[in-house]
Amino acid sequence: MREECNLFLDLLIDRKAELATRNLKKIVYVTLIGAGSALVSLLLWATGALDRLEFVTWAWRVNYFAAPGPATGRIKLILLDQNSLDWGARENGLSWPWPREVYGPVIDFCTRSGAKAVIFDVIYSEPSVYGASDDASLGEAIRRAPAFVGTLFGGKDTGSAAVWPKDVRRPRLVFDHLDEWLKDPGRESFVMVHASFPIPEVADTASFLANVMDGPDVDGVFRRVSPFRVFDGQPVLSLGIAPYFAADASGRGPASARIDDHLLQIGSVTVPIDRSGKAILRFRGPSSTHPTYSAASVIQSEMRLRAGEEPTIDVGVFKDCYVFFGLSAPGLYDLKPTPVGNVYPGVEIYATMLDNLLSRDFMVDAPRLPVISATLFLGWISAFAVVLFSRKAWHTLLIITIFLPVPAAAGMAAYALGVWWPVVVGQSAVVASLVGGLVFNYATEGRQKAFLKHAFKHYLSPVVIERILDDPSKLKLGGERRELTIFFSDLQGFSSISERLGPEDLTGLLNDYLSDMTDIILEEGGTLDKYEGDAIIAFWNAPLEQSDHALRACRAALRCQHKLEERREEFRQRTGETLRARIGIHTGTVVVGNMGSRSRFDYTVLGDAANLASRLEGANKPFGTYLMVSEVTWAQVNGRLSGREIGQLRVVGRKTPVRVYEPLGFENEPNTAAIESFHQALAYCYRKQWPEALAIFESLPDDPVATVYAHRCKALSCDSSSSWDGVWNLTEK
Repeated sequence: MREECNLFLDLLIDRKAELATRNLKKIVYVTLIGAGSALVSLLLWATGALDRLEFVTWAWRVNYFAAPGPATGRIKLILLDQNSLDWGARENGLSWPWPREVYGPVIDFCTRSGAKAVIFDVIYSEPSVYGASDDASLGEAIRRAPAFVGTLFGGKDTGSAAVWPKDVRRPRLVFDHLDEWLKDPGRESFVMVHASFPIPEVADTASFLANVMDGPDVDGVFRRVSPFRVFDGQPVLSLGIAPYFAADASGRGPASARIDDHLLQIGSVTVPIDRSGKAILRFRGPSSTHPTYSAASVIQSEMRLRAGEEPTIDVGVFKDCYVFFGLSAPGLYDLKPTPVGNVYPGVEIYATMLDNLLSRDFMVDAPRLPVISATLFLGWISAFAVVLFSRKAWHTLLIITIFLPVPAAAGMAAYALGVWWPVVVGQSAVVASLVGGLVFNYATEGRQKAFLKHAFKHYLSPVVIERILDDPSKLKLGGERRELTIFFSDLQGFSSISERLGPEDLTGLLNDYLSDMTDIILEEGGTLDKYEGDAIIAFWNAPLEQSDHALRACRAALRCQHKLEERREEFRQRTGETLRARIGIHTGTVVVGNMGSRSRFDYTVLGDAANLASRLEGANKPFGTYLMVSEVTWAQVNGRLSGREIGQLRVVGRKTPVRVYEPLGFENEPNTAAIESFHQALAYCYRKQWPEALAIFESLPDDPVATVYAHRCKALSCDSSSSWDGVWNLTEK
């Protein structure tokens, strides 16, 4: 037991130096776990390995915060939808592709309505199959518009032109340091090697030609748009930005622009961009969030106005608005997947971009340094929490509940502030740190706890062990003064029994007896101090505080006597004698703690109170009792057990007498009539009314204490000169 106690105390006792060293080591391990988890997560994030997981979070963030309508109300859409195709075929016999002169009424109605700019997401790269007059009709309508934005489309292998056509006017927009910006890896896609330009009737009359060459993210979803592309050294603005400049008085847009890793500034307009150079869109909602009109309705309204009739659409509906025209009929292949819907008109993506530009609320990509710092901190604090505070399953569950949602909550809060904060990198750092911390705890503490539980289950209550393991500081190195209730027990006549039995039988008897008694002591929350042969020494209220320690000790003693009574016949057959145990209990202040040398020590008690408990165990013998407790102990029991006063004793080695009691029954067991009679007789003794006391004591012939008092009363009643003060002076331990 001593070696196991040495290990137990060495591992758990709160020595300042050892605790500081242990905590320092834990902090080092926590730092390694947290930093390692965070660095791995950051590496995966930097290489794009987490992108697909990150894209999953876009949908719920975008949909949660998507506004119910456009922020500006100045953007409207005209869509060539399936209803329009059906109307054209039914009413006018039109087949696809429509003659271009049909689009003239669309442009003219927007012009008549007072639109700020008309934006066509349609590429007229080839002459009309209906003849040159068809193209000329479209060109005239464009010329009448206040501002018209046409489109060009390019890429590495798309389009016939490798240089800017001489007959197409170049935008006067010039980017500062654009060549240096394009040299960074991943920005090669901004350069279009080939391009398809619209026919001269469109190119010559359009206020602006804008780029519509944009690809989705790696999962096929459109979330971001390139604000510009470069063809033949010339920056070409996106269809989502060009309308803003097409609507100015000159129709030529700004003269210069500046770009860096986070921001594109075009004249007075700023567009935040992410590390890839794209603008992160703040979607307003699903398809048709922007006011949308069918192309058929617009064409009919213009034709009615030309005929002097009332239009089907209010003529002022597009006043001061940017009007986008695009295709949404399923067979026309311009439907895109976005975070707010899998079927989203491509033209509405650019409308969303312009809406962000007008309201100045593009999403801002979170800078790298704060993301790295936050990820490192999350990894460290998660590991710190689980390593230092995860003692039980519910502790772990609480820590997971607290830390796991933090990255997602940060992402949601950042989105509300207009910042796109990566969630998965922080989430993976937290998960890895929590798992790493749990593995560390299992590897370093789990096996120790399992060993300690197994090794010390015979010496401490499982509840006590669990509480000490939860908080080792409850067990202190060295002695501390504390009030304890101390329990001493010894078998009556064990010396003669040990002489009669062989070593094997004696060992078996002791093991059975001590096991029964120890189990009861531990069940009552006691701490087993030691065995000394057949003697048992235990105490309560250490190492953990117990407000009812006196009651626990007395209840344990009663249970031990009952258990011994149950097995008395069995033990008699094995030993040839009746096995009885004497128990003494006292409550007092002692020094409890680690006693011994630095290399070998025991967790035990020292003090006069411990000695008195031992003396009370021996004091049972002259009174014929088997359980005796001091007045201090009995006062703390406070009537919760039944029992009786035995009297006052002066034990060997003490001058001050102590009043002692004999517990007789458990809680809620009232005193019997015999006990009440005994108390009455004892009161006569204290008043030196010997005849009255003797009469009662003799009426209790089966009570050994009454018999002892009867002998004393007889002697005193015959000796009128006696001055007995009621204190029994014991001469043996």
